[in-house]
Amino acid sequence: MYQEVGGRHNTPHIHVRYAEHEAVYDFEGNLIEGELPRRQHKLVQAWIVLRSDDIKTNWILIQNGKAHYKIEPLK
Repeated sequence: MYQEVGGRHNTPHIHVRYAEHEAVYDFEGNLIEGELPRRQHKLVQAWIVLRSDDIKTNWILIQNGKAHYKIEPLK
């Protein structure tokens, strides 16, 4: 997650990379752009649901020019 001043996406979102794939998801788990393999797509959606509060908090921090914190991955 990073600040994207004047970026392409107007909605709060996260960028995801897996191998040679890249995708952008909103905070509801909807794919905005790109693609991931099916399994990773489902994992990202589950992670977004489980870490929703952390994701939203990080978004607010970043939009206010502050440093964000690491969010735990799925285990």
